[in-house]
Amino acid sequence: MEKIKLTIDGVAAEVDPGTTVLEAARSIGVRIPTLCYLKGVNEIGACRMCVVDVGGRALQAACVLPVSPNMTVKTSTPEIREARKTNLELLLSTHDKKCLSCTRSQNCELQRLCKELGVEDDDRFKGVQNVYEVDDLSPSIVRDNNKCIVCRRCVAACAKVQNVSVIGPVGRGFKTQIASPWSKSLSETACINCGQCIQACPVGALREKDDTDEVWKLLSDPTKHVVVQPAPAVRVAIGEEFGMPMGSRVTGKLAAALRRIGFDRVFDTDFAADLTIMEEAHEFLHRVKNGGVLPMITSCSPGWVKYCETFYPEFIPNLSTCKSPHEMAGALIKSYYAQKAGIDPKDIAVVSVMPCTAKKFEAKRPELSNGGLQDVDAVITTRELARMLKEAGIEFERLPDEDFDPLMGESTGAGVIFGATGGVMEAALRTAYEAVTGETLERLEFKGVRGLDGIKEDTIHIGDLDVNVAVAHSTGMASKLLDMIKRGEKQLHFIEIMGCPGGCVNGGGQPIVPADVRAQVNPAQVRAAGLYGEDESKAVRKSHENPEIKKLYSEFLGEPNSHKAHELLHTHYTARPQY
Repeated sequence: MEKIKLTIDGVAAEVDPGTTVLEAARSIGVRIPTLCYLKGVNEIGACRMCVVDVGGRALQAACVLPVSPNMTVKTSTPEIREARKTNLELLLSTHDKKCLSCTRSQNCELQRLCKELGVEDDDRFKGVQNVYEVDDLSPSIVRDNNKCIVCRRCVAACAKVQNVSVIGPVGRGFKTQIASPWSKSLSETACINCGQCIQACPVGALREKDDTDEVWKLLSDPTKHVVVQPAPAVRVAIGEEFGMPMGSRVTGKLAAALRRIGFDRVFDTDFAADLTIMEEAHEFLHRVKNGGVLPMITSCSPGWVKYCETFYPEFIPNLSTCKSPHEMAGALIKSYYAQKAGIDPKDIAVVSVMPCTAKKFEAKRPELSNGGLQDVDAVITTRELARMLKEAGIEFERLPDEDFDPLMGESTGAGVIFGATGGVMEAALRTAYEAVTGETLERLEFKGVRGLDGIKEDTIHIGDLDVNVAVAHSTGMASKLLDMIKRGEKQLHFIEIMGCPGGCVNGGGQPIVPADVRAQVNPAQVRAAGLYGEDESKAVRKSHENPEIKKLYSEFLGEPNSHKAHELLHTHYTARPQY
């Protein structure tokens, strides 16, 4: 394909046909500012921050303007800079400028552009300002339209990526706002609590429900024995909050940091990921051998589970009955660990550190409890933990590496890859293969279920069984796969679905990555590489070989899918109305 030649700020460039001016400029090291642009998600030219001069009568939006042969582009003339500054001033004129107390302070794209372009708050366009009530009724997400710049990135993420569509622009002109149908709270809609809208937002208009005060209170309560457990994806993301490179593996520092805050025990959700594999793999084999409902679909992602309950309730029987790993851990902490430590379960509080805002909703589900006690008492995101560490004055990057506490702190490589799309499937296959064949699986990598393709399929030969598997990530891709199954186009036995694109590594509670960085680097890919690296470095890489898991079954649960295991580790699901 013949390249297109053009000139950008006097520099010659050659790019493929169909390339936008924005992309062409970036290819030669020229960064054109954007606000509404989010690569592959929201490319609408609405904010007018990326305007350039291509020789016509009006400035053009570079993010939607395709290159043409011999085009001459100017990206930083006085007229262009003045237009961008004016646009920023107009946005600021209606913006709630409480920057010091905003969760996005110093990581706000609007704030950064104002600094870069020398925009000061001189109230040149001061006038009537809309005042909106903050929607904080959701257990997971807070929506503050006083900070919204109506860029529509959240709308596109909810509709195009997740296929949920519970928010959109309403009103016209100055009265335009992003809202839910009939002005409902997010808690009254079919929102799946995934938090991808938060990841898309360039400012502080969307944020997670902050539960750090609740955790601080638990830690200061002398009557409570507080146990913490961090998810697999947290260990390859939290370092970013402290200036470390994206994808840095900081497992040992994470354990040390949690101990410094004051938790009484620091266990690892990876241990429960191994446990989930034991239960899920044996549940799958039981269904295959006994004519159970197939395909069986994983149930680790609470955003996906709620999506299924809401939009595809006919697939509820297909969902694995396994609780998600952190809920399994919570149930065992208040039973197995409580028994071992001689502590009344009522005096134990379990805190989960998750990459996921939907886990906040999940922890409150009445089905996820035993003996009148919720399995998990509080959930904080990766971002919330980082704020707590900074508040406590802990210099994360300087901490020594420490181990998790024994009993529920040992994990395998199979447990750690849960955080990446395809990881649950791969971990389950490692155990299912050896359970069926009785043979040692020499090659542990199932490359067919790895990677960032929206839907991945493979056929795995396990003894006399040919198992057709599929992996989908994002609920948008999940809906496509389920529709194909309903039409009879796919004959599958086992499906893994993660609610967020890329899996937990790109969850709604992970560190915010600005749009211009996402345009060049995929955080899901970089963070997943960290998890696979940790898997390869582990001495034990199969869940059923975890010594602590073996001890748990021999001393407490009996065997996978036993009566006691079902009582503590399995649950059920409920069809939900769309509105």
